[in-house]
Amino acid sequence: MPLETFGSVLNFAEQLEKEDLAFYDVLAGNPACAPHKALFESLAADAKKNIRIIERTRRENVTEMILEPIKDFTREPFCVACQGAETLNAAEAVETAKRLEDRAHRYYKEAAERIKALSEVARALKGLAKKRKAHMDQLAGI
Repeated sequence: MPLETFGSVLNFAEQLEKEDLAFYDVLAGNPACAPHKALFESLAADAKKNIRIIERTRRENVTEMILEPIKDFTREPFCVACQGAETLNAAEAVETAKRLEDRAHRYYKEAAERIKALSEVARALKGLAKKRKAHMDQLAGI
């Protein structure tokens, strides 16, 4: 499905964050992932913050949202299944988290580039990409 408007880009970003939040919440409660519980709780907390950032960005830039069309941007490359968190062992959970963080990082970077005409929005998306890159670095250290 194409992401052709400011609203669709931010709606999809919010959807990604909510999915990741739910996934990390389940991982934090999964006994097999106990060694990484604090990390997964931290990732879930960041996802909550990211949702608030996206919502604030949408509210503050709503008047500009219809001015800039977006072309050739679809959600398919950024759709990653993350079901079954309750059955993953710690190693599988970390690998899945790495995939989710990479997916979000790529999405935010590309979205920021596609929406660069709206500098405030692009800046917010770049900030979210930077946070996700930091998460990737954290996960790489495990």
